[in-house]
Amino acid sequence: MEKISVSAFLLLVALSYTLARDTTVKPAAKKDTKDSRPKLPQTLSRGWGDQLIWTQTYEEALYKSKTSNKPLMIIHHLDECPHSQALKKVFAENKEIQKLAEQFVLLNLVYETTDKHLSPDGQYVPRIMFV
Repeated sequence: MEKISVSAFLLLVALSYTLARDTTVKPAAKKDTKDSRPKLPQTLSRGWGDQLIWTQTYEEALYKSKTSNKPLMIIHHLDECPHSQALKKVFAENKEIQKLAEQFVLLNLVYETTDKHLSPDGQYVPRIMFV
């Protein structure tokens, strides 16, 4: 029993170390990436699906949701967050997700809001809410 516990503990430590090492960005690498890649102009999609129709503000999204009788999908994320980047990649590249997204009014937020209705369970990213 003790061998199994020690083995499981070592496996968890190794897995945690590997995941932490893959998601952390070294300061030098981060600097090189920003300097070598020119910043492209951003659309409202911010890379989440350029062919989809996105709204600019929460108020506009609520209005379009009400008038079109479609539910509202709000995506909260941060540009520098590795988890947000991973979700964005899957969201943008998956054809089924893109097809489903057409049935929603879409809002893409890269900043946190003070509106408590937009963070009923906390202010974490990435976060997708449906209204």
